Amino acid sequence: MAEETKEAKTTKKERNDENVIYVGHKPPMSYVLAVVTQFQGSGSEEVIIKARGRSISTAVDTAEIVRNRFITDATIKEIKISTESVTNEEGRTSNVSSIEITLTKKKK
Repeated sequence: MAEETKEAKTTKKERNDENVIYVGHKPPMSYVLAVVTQFQGSGSEEVIIKARGRSISTAVDTAEIVRNRFITDATIKEIKISTESVTNEEGRTSNVSSIEITLTKKKK
């Protein structure tokens, strides 16, 4: 029985990874399309937008565009901010800010 519980947790975690949008250097509308597709195409109730460093502003723009223009019943469930240590090619470690914005939508 313990094995079944472990499998269920693994499956749930994998399912959550599908709902994560990683924001980079593309324009915000690229990520808006990805979020809207997750909500409508996959039928997800929750989408997580993740970004680091200079991409944080693009992640915030993405969340706001989704909420205000495309999926008006979407709400911000949670915002997590943190600092991650990143090692560059030269071997130096630097701290980079990161953000996770969780958007939710009630199923109809």
